[in-house]
Amino acid sequence: MILYPAIDLINGECVRLAQGRFDAVTKYDSDPFKRLNLFNEEFAQWVHIVDLDGAKAGSPQQHELIGRLARASRARIQTGGGVRSREHVQTLLDTGVSAVVVGSAAVKNPEEVRGWLRDFGKDRITLALDVLPTADGDFDAALHGWVEGSGISLWDVLDYYPFGVAQRILVTDVSRDGMLMGPNMDLMKALRKKRPDLEIQASGGVKSVEDLYDLKALGVHGAIVGKAIYEGLIDLKAALNVG
Repeated sequence: MILYPAIDLINGECVRLAQGRFDAVTKYDSDPFKRLNLFNEEFAQWVHIVDLDGAKAGSPQQHELIGRLARASRARIQTGGGVRSREHVQTLLDTGVSAVVVGSAAVKNPEEVRGWLRDFGKDRITLALDVLPTADGDFDAALHGWVEGSGISLWDVLDYYPFGVAQRILVTDVSRDGMLMGPNMDLMKALRKKRPDLEIQASGGVKSVEDLYDLKALGVHGAIVGKAIYEGLIDLKAALNVG
């Protein structure tokens, strides 16, 4: 399993949100290069970078900074935040990142996004399906930086991308993100059962190395970890050794 230590950026600074709320921001590093260097020193294979300004604006806002981070990194960079068009994908790939995360567009414009997967390569695009648990036990796909629901079930969104069309998905239980509650294991089990063809990245709630071993046991391909690293609850070296 691949660990993706996370860097979330607002105005060039490393932050974490609670449940995707922009009114619940904790600042950690004013210089993201220092955080990236810590990840590089432990030989992380990948780093997950989110342009939260871009997610809020609906278009990439910090791509120049992300490009400089990519060029300074030993690890491969996966990044997203406000990616809504083919031009946005191209702009980010041109900065030198290895994979671009597409969220709201994957839900709202699946035909267009299927074209991006075909043209850029399905190894260069990660579909981010951020979900909000519903009262009936389903999961509603969230849009626009998690601030609104789509009214479309996670399972219906997956059907937009039949076997062979996509390679990897990043699924975040928004209710757990930044809350250190542990990952939604039932959701991950259901995803693995429905779509064994996809490389699943789990996001939201990871609080311990034991959580990572549990995800690995399910066959989850990767895990995004942010707050638990920043708060010192997870030793990065130990977490990277889970893979």
